[in-house]
Amino acid sequence: MSLKKRSGSLELGECTRNPGYRDVEGDGSVAETIGDHPGEKRDSTSVELDSDAAEEYTQLRPYAGMPKEVLLLYSSQARYRVPREILFWLTVACTLALVALTIAVIALSPRCLSWWQSSPVYQIYPRSFKDSDGDGVGDLKGIQEQLDHFQYLNIKSVWISPFYRSPMKDFGYDVEDFRAIDPLFGTMQDFEDLLAEMHNKGLKLIMDFIPNHTSDRHRWFNLSRLRDPHYEDYYVWTDCNATAPRPNNWVSVFGNSSWTYDEVRGQCYLHQFLKEQPDLNFRNPHVRQEMIDIIHFWLGKGVDGFRMDAVKHILEAAHLRDEPQVDPNKPPELVTSEWDLHHDYTTSQLGLHDLLREWRAEMDIYSREPGRYRFMVTESYDYHEVDKTMMYYSTPLVKESDFPFNFYLLDLPQNTSGLWVQHLVHLWMANMPKGQWPNWVVGNHDKPRIASSSGHTYIRVINMLLLTLPGTPTTYYGEEIGMENINVTDSQIQDPAGKYNASASRDPQRSPMQWSDDMNAGFNNKTNNTWLPVHPDYRTVNVEVQKKDEGSVLAQYRFLNTLRESELPLHRGWFCYVQADPGVFAYLRELDGLDRAFLMVLNFGDKSAVTDLSSIPELPDELKVLMSTNQVNDGKVFQKSGILTEVGEGLVIQYSSPTRFHPSHPKKCYISEKACYLGAMDILYKC
Repeated sequence: MSLKKRSGSLELGECTRNPGYRDVEGDGSVAETIGDHPGEKRDSTSVELDSDAAEEYTQLRPYAGMPKEVLLLYSSQARYRVPREILFWLTVACTLALVALTIAVIALSPRCLSWWQSSPVYQIYPRSFKDSDGDGVGDLKGIQEQLDHFQYLNIKSVWISPFYRSPMKDFGYDVEDFRAIDPLFGTMQDFEDLLAEMHNKGLKLIMDFIPNHTSDRHRWFNLSRLRDPHYEDYYVWTDCNATAPRPNNWVSVFGNSSWTYDEVRGQCYLHQFLKEQPDLNFRNPHVRQEMIDIIHFWLGKGVDGFRMDAVKHILEAAHLRDEPQVDPNKPPELVTSEWDLHHDYTTSQLGLHDLLREWRAEMDIYSREPGRYRFMVTESYDYHEVDKTMMYYSTPLVKESDFPFNFYLLDLPQNTSGLWVQHLVHLWMANMPKGQWPNWVVGNHDKPRIASSSGHTYIRVINMLLLTLPGTPTTYYGEEIGMENINVTDSQIQDPAGKYNASASRDPQRSPMQWSDDMNAGFNNKTNNTWLPVHPDYRTVNVEVQKKDEGSVLAQYRFLNTLRESELPLHRGWFCYVQADPGVFAYLRELDGLDRAFLMVLNFGDKSAVTDLSSIPELPDELKVLMSTNQVNDGKVFQKSGILTEVGEGLVIQYSSPTRFHPSHPKKCYISEKACYLGAMDILYKC
């Protein structure tokens, strides 16, 4: 049918009806409109309609479409059926291919690094980091004021030493209340504000957890002294008397007997540290549950992980026998130091690892949320009993700590050597369980600073070692700018250990952080009051000054940490020894599938050295220095037969090679989880 418009009206022209269309109810069909007379001619009818009527007509009479019989007739024809089936099966095949590819990528991809693997851990000693209120002691608000420092360094994991309520006999390691903040450091609101701001900036907070003992002012201890039925066995008590309070020969870490007589209870209690730090009795199920509840309390606040303090001391033998003397001929009355005994009954007792696994399981409850894994690290000075240390790692079937702290690099002497450094690194890498993650510590609140223990000359090269070895590095506050120990007079000693023995004081490595050349090094600008003296070199050794110097210790630390994060060989690749002699320790980092690799040449000797690596065919003949700690060699090209380093100098050399070192030298190479790089897709996969 055609419609022709004529001056405000439409003329109904010729119309050919769809033979398959039929008006069932007679609702205004064309036949009804013009009269349905059998003899009347219908294909050449003219009628005048106004525009509105025509529009209504077209709305009521849409095109009816192809009848079912005709549709089936055409759809069954090969020219329509075959393309349709091809498209269907192509869709099915593509869907299956995508599913298979997804499964393959998941199966072949190595695990993504967790936050505790991808960033160094930065340790803060809160008394010394930043004082916000002028009382001379650092606090939580002070830490919050300096969070940008971690972002500047590209550090994402921050461990804060204890800030629980405490009488401070051992500066927070004697806990009076595990659920409260000591007023010296602030309030619970200050803590919550700090944690929220850290999370806003992408930072993770690791807390100290101190399970072995409490303060003697803790409510539990006071009730235990009074023999309250519930708390009577919360601590380790045994019979003794006031005149001879030594049930056995056990000696505390700080020296002298581990037993103190309590007049209220009329018995002796065990303390493996200070007498003000009574040991908890973890053979009591109520004590175990108390600690689990405390873990839940802080994880519920949003804490990202725990450093488990002094874990090897948690359990002791129930029989309370004397421990064997190191020198059997020494008179028993002269056995007063922890070094005088083999601690067979007071450390690493049966049941310790079961307890740690319980805590790990509780932490895993809070790790189910994506991106909120809760980290656990254990602290245990096992003094090179490496087998004991490695037992703290998880196993494929049972989870424990993510890693135990590696303290083997803590005691690098000033007369160290490349061979000795290589030995200490090898000690950990060769004994670490397969598939586990290494870590390295070169300083903490209990040990002298790098600049004082190893010498100022070696600060930069030790930081380079720390940040280019495989695994997680831990940096003690101030090491990024090369702070040194302070000299503390007898009258200035604050450390309880130093009050027993001045030479054992840990105050020298706990001096206030040096932020600027302002009064008190910027630690406290309000009063001339600091809990320990500021180092006199603070006007030249501070964060503000070193930020302006591209060759400073701080600038080099920042560069190396950024390099570590951005380069796959440095955080996912193989670690291989290539040279170790009295002067130089050299190693490389490489990744299968990636031509780019890195060679580190570190001089720990007392004279300059020329390193000859011409026997290594995997290295190119010419090697260009990416970074030198001395700066003079930055960008310099060495022949691999003659790489010159000065005393305390470290080189990072970036090179390209189509061949890998590790296939030919498997005994010299280590990797936690094998991974290969596929350049075409820019992905890592298991290999």
